[in-house]
Amino acid sequence: GLVLGIYSSEKDEGAAQLTSAGDAFDKLVSGKLRELLSICGPPLKKGKTHIFHGLHQDFPSVVVVGLGKKNAGVNDQENWNEGKENIRAAVAAGCRQIQDLEIPCVEVDPCGDAQSAAEGAVLGLHEYNELKQKKKPVVTPQLHGSAESEAWQKGVTYAEGQNLARYLMEAPANYITPIKFAERIEQKLRSFSNVKVHIRPESWIVTQQMGAFLSVAKGSAEPPIFLEIHYLGGANTNDSPLVFVGKGVTFDSGGISLKPSSGMDAMRADMGGAATVCSAIVTAAALNLPLNIIGLAPLCENMPSGKANKPGDVVRARNGKTIQVDNTDAEGRLLLADALCYAHNFNARAIVNAATLTGAMDVALGSAATGVFTNSSWLWTHLYEASILTGDRVWRMPLFEHYTKQVTDCPLADLSNIGKYSRAGGACTAAAFLKEFVTASHWAHLDIAGVMSNKDEVPYLRKGMAGRPTRTLVEFAARLSQDSHN
Repeated sequence: GLVLGIYSSEKDEGAAQLTSAGDAFDKLVSGKLRELLSICGPPLKKGKTHIFHGLHQDFPSVVVVGLGKKNAGVNDQENWNEGKENIRAAVAAGCRQIQDLEIPCVEVDPCGDAQSAAEGAVLGLHEYNELKQKKKPVVTPQLHGSAESEAWQKGVTYAEGQNLARYLMEAPANYITPIKFAERIEQKLRSFSNVKVHIRPESWIVTQQMGAFLSVAKGSAEPPIFLEIHYLGGANTNDSPLVFVGKGVTFDSGGISLKPSSGMDAMRADMGGAATVCSAIVTAAALNLPLNIIGLAPLCENMPSGKANKPGDVVRARNGKTIQVDNTDAEGRLLLADALCYAHNFNARAIVNAATLTGAMDVALGSAATGVFTNSSWLWTHLYEASILTGDRVWRMPLFEHYTKQVTDCPLADLSNIGKYSRAGGACTAAAFLKEFVTASHWAHLDIAGVMSNKDEVPYLRKGMAGRPTRTLVEFAARLSQDSHN
Protein backbone atom coordinates (compact mmCIF):
# COMPACT_ATOMS: atom_id res chain seq x y z
CA GLY A 1 0.00 0.00 0.00
CA LEU A 2 0.95 3.64 -0.42
CA VAL A 3 -0.22 6.68 1.56
CA LEU A 4 0.08 10.05 -0.21
CA GLY A 5 -0.76 13.52 1.09
CA ILE A 6 -2.71 16.29 -0.62
CA TYR A 7 -3.04 19.91 0.54
CA SER A 8 -6.34 21.74 0.46
CA SER A 9 -6.36 24.65 -1.97
CA GLU A 10 -5.63 28.08 -0.48
CA LYS A 11 -8.78 29.57 -2.05
CA ASP A 12 -12.16 27.91 -2.13
CA GLU A 13 -11.86 26.98 -5.80
CA GLY A 14 -8.83 25.69 -7.68
CA ALA A 15 -7.21 22.29 -7.80
CA ALA A 16 -5.84 20.76 -4.62
CA GLN A 17 -2.08 20.42 -4.52
CA LEU A 18 -0.24 17.11 -4.21
CA THR A 19 2.95 16.75 -2.16
CA SER A 20 6.19 16.21 -4.09
CA ALA A 21 5.88 12.44 -3.53
CA GLY A 22 2.28 12.61 -4.82
CA ASP A 23 3.43 14.59 -7.84
CA ALA A 24 6.14 12.04 -8.65
CA PHE A 25 3.65 9.16 -8.32
CA ASP A 26 1.15 10.98 -10.56
CA LYS A 27 3.84 11.29 -13.26
CA LEU A 28 4.63 7.58 -12.83
CA VAL A 29 0.98 6.71 -13.62
CA SER A 30 0.73 9.27 -16.45
CA GLY A 31 -1.53 11.73 -14.64
CA LYS A 32 -4.16 9.13 -13.66
CA LEU A 33 -4.05 10.09 -9.96
CA ARG A 34 -4.97 13.74 -10.64
CA GLU A 35 -7.62 12.62 -13.10
CA LEU A 36 -9.24 10.33 -10.52
CA LEU A 37 -9.06 12.97 -7.82
CA SER A 38 -10.85 15.51 -10.03
CA ILE A 39 -13.64 12.98 -10.72
CA CYS A 40 -14.04 12.33 -6.98
CA GLY A 41 -15.66 15.71 -6.39
CA PRO A 42 -14.60 18.55 -4.07
CA PRO A 43 -11.01 18.62 -2.70
CA LEU A 44 -10.28 16.37 0.28
CA LYS A 45 -10.84 17.90 3.68
CA LYS A 46 -8.22 17.59 6.42
CA GLY A 47 -7.84 13.98 7.63
CA LYS A 48 -10.31 12.59 5.04
CA THR A 49 -9.22 9.92 2.57
CA HIS A 50 -9.81 8.56 -0.95
CA ILE A 51 -8.64 5.08 -1.83
CA PHE A 52 -7.71 3.95 -5.34
CA HIS A 53 -6.97 0.40 -6.52
CA GLY A 54 -4.99 -0.87 -9.51
CA LEU A 55 -3.11 2.33 -10.34
CA HIS A 56 0.36 0.76 -10.23
CA GLN A 57 1.64 -2.80 -9.95
CA ASP A 58 3.96 -1.99 -7.02
CA PHE A 59 1.12 -0.34 -5.09
CA PRO A 60 -2.19 -2.16 -5.69
CA SER A 61 -3.86 0.21 -3.18
CA VAL A 62 -3.15 3.94 -2.87
CA VAL A 63 -4.72 6.08 -0.13
CA VAL A 64 -4.74 9.85 -0.63
CA VAL A 65 -5.17 11.82 2.61
CA GLY A 66 -6.05 15.48 3.19
CA LEU A 67 -3.28 17.46 4.93
CA GLY A 68 -5.12 20.75 5.34
CA LYS A 69 -3.43 24.02 4.33
CA LYS A 70 0.07 23.77 2.89
CA ASN A 71 1.84 26.35 5.00
CA ALA A 72 0.17 25.66 8.35
CA GLY A 73 2.74 26.34 11.06
CA VAL A 74 2.58 27.20 14.76
CA ASN A 75 -0.93 28.18 15.78
CA ASP A 76 -0.66 30.55 18.77
CA GLN A 77 -4.29 30.01 19.70
CA GLU A 78 -3.88 26.23 19.77
CA ASN A 79 -0.31 26.19 21.21
CA TRP A 80 0.94 23.62 18.74
CA ASN A 81 2.42 23.28 15.28
CA GLU A 82 -0.70 22.74 13.21
CA GLY A 83 1.19 21.49 10.15
CA LYS A 84 2.82 18.70 12.16
CA GLU A 85 -0.48 17.72 13.82
CA ASN A 86 -2.23 17.64 10.42
CA ILE A 87 0.44 15.28 9.06
CA ARG A 88 0.22 12.95 12.09
CA ALA A 89 -3.58 12.74 11.84
CA ALA A 90 -3.64 12.31 8.04
CA VAL A 91 -0.95 9.61 7.92
CA ALA A 92 -2.62 7.68 10.77
CA ALA A 93 -5.94 7.71 8.88
CA GLY A 94 -4.24 6.49 5.69
CA CYS A 95 -2.30 3.70 7.42
CA ARG A 96 -5.43 2.43 9.17
CA GLN A 97 -7.18 2.16 5.79
CA ILE A 98 -4.31 0.02 4.51
CA GLN A 99 -4.58 -2.09 7.68
CA ASP A 100 -8.32 -2.60 7.09
CA LEU A 101 -7.42 -3.97 3.63
CA GLU A 102 -5.08 -6.46 5.39
CA ILE A 103 -2.06 -5.28 3.40
CA PRO A 104 1.07 -6.08 5.49
CA CYS A 105 3.30 -3.23 4.31
CA VAL A 106 2.67 0.45 3.68
CA GLU A 107 4.96 3.12 2.25
CA VAL A 108 4.29 6.59 3.62
CA ASP A 109 4.75 9.95 1.91
CA PRO A 110 6.93 12.09 4.24
CA CYS A 111 4.53 15.01 3.49
CA GLY A 112 7.37 17.51 4.00
CA ASP A 113 8.01 16.39 7.60
CA ALA A 114 9.12 12.78 7.82
CA GLN A 115 9.35 12.74 11.61
CA SER A 116 5.68 13.74 12.01
CA ALA A 117 4.67 11.28 9.27
CA ALA A 118 6.47 8.44 11.07
CA GLU A 119 4.85 9.40 14.38
CA GLY A 120 1.41 9.40 12.75
CA ALA A 121 1.99 5.99 11.16
CA VAL A 122 3.45 4.20 14.19
CA LEU A 123 1.09 5.77 16.75
CA GLY A 124 -1.95 5.37 14.49
CA LEU A 125 -1.45 1.64 13.90
CA HIS A 126 -0.79 0.70 17.55
CA GLU A 127 -3.39 -1.33 19.36
CA TYR A 128 -3.18 -3.47 22.50
CA ASN A 129 -4.40 -6.92 21.49
CA GLU A 130 -1.88 -9.14 23.30
CA LEU A 131 -4.56 -11.20 24.98
CA LYS A 132 -6.97 -11.65 22.06
CA GLN A 133 -6.92 -14.69 19.81
CA LYS A 134 -8.19 -12.63 16.89
CA LYS A 135 -5.68 -9.87 16.18
CA LYS A 136 -5.67 -7.07 13.60
CA PRO A 137 -3.12 -7.70 10.84
CA VAL A 138 0.32 -6.26 11.59
CA VAL A 139 1.25 -3.47 9.18
CA THR A 140 4.83 -2.29 8.81
CA PRO A 141 5.09 1.38 7.79
CA GLN A 142 8.11 2.47 5.75
CA LEU A 143 9.24 5.77 4.32
CA HIS A 144 8.33 6.31 0.64
CA GLY A 145 11.53 7.49 -1.05
CA SER A 146 14.82 7.88 0.80
CA ALA A 147 15.38 11.61 1.17
CA GLU A 148 14.35 11.99 4.83
CA SER A 149 15.31 8.62 6.31
CA GLU A 150 17.02 10.07 9.40
CA ALA A 151 14.01 12.20 10.38
CA TRP A 152 11.70 9.24 9.66
CA GLN A 153 13.70 6.96 11.97
CA LYS A 154 13.62 9.60 14.71
CA GLY A 155 9.83 9.76 14.41
CA VAL A 156 9.58 5.96 14.61
CA THR A 157 11.70 5.99 17.80
CA TYR A 158 9.59 8.77 19.41
CA ALA A 159 6.35 6.94 18.56
CA GLU A 160 7.61 3.55 19.74
CA GLY A 161 8.44 5.20 23.08
CA GLN A 162 4.87 6.43 23.46
CA ASN A 163 3.56 3.01 22.36
CA LEU A 164 5.63 1.35 25.12
CA ALA A 165 3.90 3.60 27.67
CA ARG A 166 0.52 2.78 26.08
CA TYR A 167 1.29 -0.94 26.30
CA LEU A 168 2.26 -0.74 29.99
CA MET A 169 -0.80 1.36 30.88
CA GLU A 170 -3.29 -0.73 28.90
CA ALA A 171 -2.12 -4.15 30.12
CA PRO A 172 -4.25 -5.65 32.92
CA ALA A 173 -3.02 -5.12 36.48
CA ASN A 174 -2.51 -8.88 36.97
CA TYR A 175 -0.07 -8.82 34.02
CA ILE A 176 1.76 -5.60 34.98
CA THR A 177 2.44 -5.95 38.71
CA PRO A 178 5.18 -3.81 40.31
CA ILE A 179 7.88 -6.45 39.72
CA LYS A 180 6.70 -7.21 36.17
CA PHE A 181 6.69 -3.50 35.32
CA ALA A 182 10.28 -3.17 36.54
CA GLU A 183 11.39 -6.32 34.68
CA ARG A 184 9.79 -5.12 31.43
CA ILE A 185 11.69 -1.82 31.61
CA GLU A 186 14.92 -3.61 32.52
CA GLN A 187 14.49 -5.89 29.51
CA LYS A 188 13.96 -2.86 27.21
CA LEU A 189 17.20 -1.27 28.49
CA ARG A 190 19.34 -4.42 28.60
CA SER A 191 21.09 -3.76 25.28
CA PHE A 192 22.43 -0.30 26.26
CA SER A 193 25.90 -0.35 27.83
CA ASN A 194 25.44 3.16 29.32
CA VAL A 195 22.31 2.25 31.33
CA LYS A 196 22.15 0.72 34.80
CA VAL A 197 18.84 -0.52 36.20
CA HIS A 198 18.35 -1.14 39.93
CA ILE A 199 15.21 -2.99 41.01
CA ARG A 200 15.07 -2.15 44.71
CA PRO A 201 13.10 -4.57 46.96
CA GLU A 202 10.94 -3.76 49.97
CA SER A 203 13.88 -4.26 52.38
CA TRP A 204 15.76 -1.43 50.61
CA ILE A 205 12.68 0.84 50.77
CA VAL A 206 12.55 0.20 54.54
CA THR A 207 16.22 1.17 54.98
CA GLN A 208 15.49 4.42 53.08
CA GLN A 209 12.77 5.23 55.63
CA MET A 210 10.16 5.79 52.92
CA GLY A 211 7.30 5.51 55.38
CA ALA A 212 4.72 7.26 53.18
CA PHE A 213 5.36 4.94 50.21
CA LEU A 214 5.38 1.82 52.43
CA SER A 215 2.09 2.81 54.07
CA VAL A 216 0.34 2.60 50.68
CA ALA A 217 2.05 -0.64 49.64
CA LYS A 218 1.21 -2.53 52.85
CA GLY A 219 -2.46 -2.84 51.87
CA SER A 220 -1.59 -5.20 49.01
CA ALA A 221 -0.23 -8.74 48.78
CA GLU A 222 2.04 -7.55 45.93
CA PRO A 223 5.38 -6.37 47.37
CA PRO A 224 6.44 -2.82 46.44
CA ILE A 225 9.40 -2.12 44.16
CA PHE A 226 11.48 1.04 43.83
CA LEU A 227 12.78 1.17 40.26
CA GLU A 228 15.90 3.28 39.70
CA ILE A 229 17.36 3.83 36.22
CA HIS A 230 20.65 5.58 35.42
CA TYR A 231 21.16 6.59 31.78
CA LEU A 232 24.64 8.04 31.35
CA GLY A 233 24.57 9.66 27.92
CA GLY A 234 26.42 12.85 28.90
CA ALA A 235 29.99 13.57 27.83
CA ASN A 236 30.87 13.41 31.51
CA THR A 237 29.16 10.83 33.72
CA ASN A 238 29.45 13.27 36.64
CA ASP A 239 27.41 15.99 34.90
CA SER A 240 24.26 16.92 36.83
CA PRO A 241 21.45 14.66 35.60
CA LEU A 242 17.87 15.36 34.67
CA VAL A 243 15.80 13.38 37.20
CA PHE A 244 12.43 11.95 36.15
CA VAL A 245 10.09 10.64 38.87
CA GLY A 246 6.92 8.70 38.03
CA LYS A 247 3.99 7.55 40.14
CA GLY A 248 3.75 3.77 39.74
CA VAL A 249 0.47 2.57 41.28
CA THR A 250 -0.10 -0.53 39.14
CA PHE A 251 -3.66 -0.77 40.42
CA ASP A 252 -5.57 1.78 42.47
CA SER A 253 -8.72 0.56 44.22
CA GLY A 254 -8.73 3.69 46.37
CA GLY A 255 -7.83 1.60 49.43
CA ILE A 256 -10.23 1.89 52.38
CA SER A 257 -11.63 5.07 50.70
CA LEU A 258 -12.80 2.71 47.98
CA LYS A 259 -13.49 4.10 44.51
CA PRO A 260 -16.88 3.50 42.84
CA SER A 261 -16.85 0.22 40.88
CA SER A 262 -17.82 1.80 37.55
CA GLY A 263 -14.62 2.67 35.70
CA MET A 264 -12.36 1.22 38.41
CA ASP A 265 -10.82 -1.13 35.81
CA ALA A 266 -9.15 1.92 34.20
CA MET A 267 -7.09 2.27 37.39
CA ARG A 268 -4.72 -0.34 35.94
CA ALA A 269 -3.26 2.77 34.25
CA ASP A 270 -2.61 4.62 37.51
CA MET A 271 1.07 3.92 36.89
CA GLY A 272 0.92 6.22 33.84
CA GLY A 273 3.51 8.55 35.41
CA ALA A 274 6.01 5.72 35.81
CA ALA A 275 5.13 4.37 32.33
CA THR A 276 5.71 7.71 30.58
CA VAL A 277 8.97 8.64 32.37
CA CYS A 278 10.48 5.16 31.97
CA SER A 279 9.45 5.04 28.30
CA ALA A 280 10.97 8.49 27.81
CA ILE A 281 14.29 7.17 29.18
CA VAL A 282 14.11 4.09 26.91
CA THR A 283 13.60 6.51 23.99
CA ALA A 284 16.42 8.83 25.12
CA ALA A 285 18.75 5.80 25.21
CA ALA A 286 17.62 4.70 21.72
CA LEU A 287 18.28 8.24 20.42
CA ASN A 288 21.61 8.31 22.28
CA LEU A 289 20.82 11.75 23.72
CA PRO A 290 23.96 13.43 25.12
CA LEU A 291 22.84 13.98 28.72
CA ASN A 292 22.51 12.03 31.96
CA ILE A 293 19.02 11.03 33.09
CA ILE A 294 17.94 9.27 36.27
CA GLY A 295 14.51 7.66 36.45
CA LEU A 296 12.78 6.88 39.75
CA ALA A 297 9.52 4.93 39.97
CA PRO A 298 7.95 3.86 43.28
CA LEU A 299 5.77 0.87 42.26
CA CYS A 300 2.97 -0.71 44.29
CA GLU A 301 -0.75 -1.40 44.44
CA ASN A 302 -3.29 0.52 46.56
CA MET A 303 -5.62 -2.14 48.01
CA PRO A 304 -8.14 -2.31 50.91
CA SER A 305 -6.84 -5.15 53.11
CA GLY A 306 -6.74 -5.51 56.89
CA LYS A 307 -3.24 -4.00 56.78
CA ALA A 308 -4.17 -0.99 54.63
CA ASN A 309 -3.89 2.69 55.61
CA LYS A 310 -7.02 3.87 57.45
CA PRO A 311 -8.41 7.41 57.13
CA GLY A 312 -6.91 9.46 59.97
CA ASP A 313 -3.68 7.40 60.18
CA VAL A 314 -0.45 9.37 60.42
CA VAL A 315 2.65 8.24 58.50
CA ARG A 316 6.19 9.63 58.36
CA ALA A 317 7.87 10.52 55.05
CA ARG A 318 11.59 10.14 54.26
CA ASN A 319 12.35 13.77 55.18
CA GLY A 320 10.75 13.36 58.65
CA LYS A 321 7.51 15.22 57.88
CA THR A 322 4.37 13.57 59.23
CA ILE A 323 1.31 13.16 57.03
CA GLN A 324 -2.28 12.62 58.12
CA VAL A 325 -3.90 10.26 55.61
CA ASP A 326 -7.41 11.72 55.50
CA ASN A 327 -8.27 9.97 52.25
CA THR A 328 -6.53 6.70 51.28
CA ASP A 329 -7.39 7.37 47.63
CA ALA A 330 -4.99 10.35 47.66
CA GLU A 331 -2.15 7.82 47.70
CA GLY A 332 -0.08 8.89 44.69
CA ARG A 333 1.24 11.93 46.53
CA LEU A 334 2.45 9.66 49.38
CA LEU A 335 4.60 7.62 46.96
CA LEU A 336 5.87 10.76 45.25
CA ALA A 337 6.70 12.50 48.56
CA ASP A 338 9.33 9.85 49.35
CA ALA A 339 10.57 9.53 45.76
CA LEU A 340 10.99 13.32 45.47
CA CYS A 341 12.99 13.39 48.73
CA TYR A 342 15.22 10.64 47.32
CA ALA A 343 15.58 12.52 43.99
CA HIS A 344 17.44 15.29 45.86
CA ASN A 345 20.41 12.88 46.34
CA PHE A 346 21.55 13.35 42.75
CA ASN A 347 22.43 17.05 42.46
CA ALA A 348 19.86 17.28 39.64
CA ARG A 349 19.78 19.94 36.94
CA ALA A 350 16.02 19.58 37.15
CA ILE A 351 13.50 17.24 38.76
CA VAL A 352 10.40 16.47 36.73
CA ASN A 353 7.70 14.20 38.12
CA ALA A 354 4.68 12.81 36.27
CA ALA A 355 1.58 11.29 37.83
CA THR A 356 -2.05 10.47 37.10
CA LEU A 357 -2.61 12.37 40.31
CA THR A 358 -6.05 13.96 40.54
CA GLY A 359 -9.51 13.68 39.03
CA ALA A 360 -9.57 17.45 39.57
CA MET A 361 -6.96 17.84 36.81
CA ASP A 362 -9.29 16.08 34.37
CA VAL A 363 -12.11 18.42 35.46
CA ALA A 364 -9.88 21.47 34.92
CA LEU A 365 -8.34 20.76 31.51
CA GLY A 366 -9.93 17.55 30.25
CA SER A 367 -7.68 15.76 27.76
CA ALA A 368 -6.45 18.90 25.98
CA ALA A 369 -3.19 19.28 27.88
CA THR A 370 -1.08 18.06 30.79
CA GLY A 371 -1.22 20.40 33.78
CA VAL A 372 2.24 21.62 34.83
CA PHE A 373 2.98 23.03 38.28
CA THR A 374 6.52 24.38 38.51
CA ASN A 375 8.75 26.66 40.61
CA SER A 376 10.96 27.41 37.59
CA SER A 377 10.14 29.59 34.58
CA TRP A 378 13.24 28.22 32.82
CA LEU A 379 11.90 24.69 33.16
CA TRP A 380 8.39 25.74 32.13
CA THR A 381 9.69 27.40 28.93
CA HIS A 382 11.55 24.24 27.89
CA LEU A 383 8.53 22.00 28.52
CA TYR A 384 6.18 24.41 26.75
CA GLU A 385 8.39 24.76 23.66
CA ALA A 386 8.82 20.98 23.48
CA SER A 387 5.05 20.48 23.62
CA ILE A 388 4.41 22.86 20.70
CA LEU A 389 6.52 20.57 18.50
CA THR A 390 5.05 17.28 19.71
CA GLY A 391 1.42 18.45 19.73
CA ASP A 392 1.15 16.81 23.17
CA ARG A 393 0.45 20.05 24.99
CA VAL A 394 1.20 21.35 28.48
CA TRP A 395 -0.51 24.17 30.39
CA ARG A 396 0.90 25.99 33.39
CA MET A 397 -1.07 25.80 36.64
CA PRO A 398 -0.63 27.82 39.88
CA LEU A 399 1.56 26.85 42.85
CA PHE A 400 0.23 29.57 45.16
CA GLU A 401 0.84 29.75 48.90
CA HIS A 402 -2.99 29.93 48.99
CA TYR A 403 -3.06 26.15 48.34
CA THR A 404 -0.15 25.30 50.66
CA LYS A 405 -2.13 26.60 53.66
CA GLN A 406 -4.92 24.16 52.81
CA VAL A 407 -2.64 21.12 53.24
CA THR A 408 -0.49 22.38 56.13
CA ASP A 409 -3.46 23.34 58.34
CA CYS A 410 -3.77 19.85 59.77
CA PRO A 411 -4.96 18.68 63.24
CA LEU A 412 -2.69 15.67 63.85
CA ALA A 413 0.39 16.02 61.62
CA ASP A 414 2.59 18.41 59.63
CA LEU A 415 0.47 17.90 56.51
CA SER A 416 -2.83 16.42 55.42
CA ASN A 417 -2.89 14.44 52.19
CA ILE A 418 -5.98 16.34 50.99
CA GLY A 419 -6.87 20.05 51.00
CA LYS A 420 -9.13 21.15 53.85
CA TYR A 421 -11.81 22.42 51.42
CA SER A 422 -11.99 18.90 49.92
CA ARG A 423 -13.03 19.45 46.29
CA ALA A 424 -11.85 23.03 45.73
CA GLY A 425 -8.71 23.26 43.57
CA GLY A 426 -7.89 19.58 44.08
CA ALA A 427 -5.10 19.45 41.47
CA CYS A 428 -3.55 22.59 43.00
CA THR A 429 -3.64 21.36 46.61
CA ALA A 430 -2.06 18.06 45.47
CA ALA A 431 0.76 20.04 43.82
CA ALA A 432 1.13 22.18 46.96
CA PHE A 433 1.47 18.97 48.99
CA LEU A 434 4.30 17.72 46.72
CA LYS A 435 6.05 21.09 46.94
CA GLU A 436 6.54 20.40 50.68
CA PHE A 437 9.03 17.65 49.68
CA VAL A 438 11.03 19.72 47.18
CA THR A 439 13.96 22.02 47.87
CA ALA A 440 15.41 21.97 44.30
CA SER A 441 15.06 25.27 42.45
CA HIS A 442 14.08 23.60 39.15
CA TRP A 443 11.16 21.24 39.74
CA ALA A 444 8.02 20.53 37.74
CA HIS A 445 5.04 18.34 38.58
CA LEU A 446 3.03 17.07 35.60
CA ASP A 447 -0.50 15.95 36.48
CA ILE A 448 -1.41 13.61 33.61
CA ALA A 449 -4.78 12.34 34.92
CA GLY A 450 -6.70 14.19 32.18
CA VAL A 451 -4.54 12.86 29.33
CA MET A 452 -4.41 9.27 30.65
CA SER A 453 -6.76 7.84 28.05
CA ASN A 454 -8.06 8.68 24.59
CA LYS A 455 -11.63 8.36 23.41
CA ASP A 456 -11.42 10.13 20.05
CA GLU A 457 -9.84 13.49 20.94
CA VAL A 458 -6.39 12.76 19.48
CA PRO A 459 -7.18 11.47 15.97
CA TYR A 460 -3.91 9.57 15.56
CA LEU A 461 -4.37 7.54 18.77
CA ARG A 462 -6.93 4.75 18.92
CA LYS A 463 -9.33 4.47 21.84
CA GLY A 464 -7.55 3.37 25.01
CA MET A 465 -4.64 4.43 27.21
CA ALA A 466 -2.77 7.29 25.59
CA GLY A 467 0.84 7.14 26.86
CA ARG A 468 0.87 10.93 26.96
CA PRO A 469 3.04 13.04 27.28
CA THR A 470 5.97 10.64 26.56
CA ARG A 471 7.04 12.41 23.35
CA THR A 472 6.98 15.80 25.09
CA LEU A 473 9.26 14.46 27.84
CA VAL A 474 11.65 13.08 25.19
CA GLU A 475 11.64 16.34 23.22
CA PHE A 476 12.20 18.26 26.48
CA ALA A 477 15.22 16.04 27.31
CA ALA A 478 16.55 16.52 23.77
CA ARG A 479 16.30 20.31 24.12
CA LEU A 480 18.05 20.15 27.50
CA SER A 481 20.87 18.10 26.00
CA GLN A 482 21.35 20.73 23.25
CA ASP A 483 21.41 23.37 25.99
CA SER A 484 24.30 21.67 27.75
CA HIS A 485 26.13 21.30 24.44
CA ASN A 486 25.96 25.01 23.63
